[in-house]
Amino acid sequence: MWQDFTDYILNEAGSEEIKIAEIGVGKFDKIAESLSKKDNITIIKTDISPKDHTVMKDDVTHPNLDLYSDVKIIYSIRPPSELQPHLINLALKINSQLIIKPLTNEDLNTGRVKMKLKNYGRSSFYILR
Repeated sequence: MWQDFTDYILNEAGSEEIKIAEIGVGKFDKIAESLSKKDNITIIKTDISPKDHTVMKDDVTHPNLDLYSDVKIIYSIRPPSELQPHLINLALKINSQLIIKPLTNEDLNTGRVKMKLKNYGRSSFYILR
């Protein structure tokens, strides 16, 4: 499942230089590690409580927009429902694609914004372009 999720993001990233952000990385950063191995991808990881020096401190409810300058893809794995509207707001502000990988069978809290369910291999997630 995680490889399929990673492959989808890699496919979306293409071969051009691209900046991608994982928001709310927590302690699971295997996706970001895989993405960072590609020469054309610059990855930033953010969390309100960074686990180490590789994660930048940011509160998505009041994001530091400078951190997300030129980010073309944002993704978040299992974000709490109360943070999902803030992820959408950030993606819309910076004109970025958003990918949310919720817990299995979890409904999204996206308000009036509709995200499209995407099944890719053995992975399911929601996208907003």
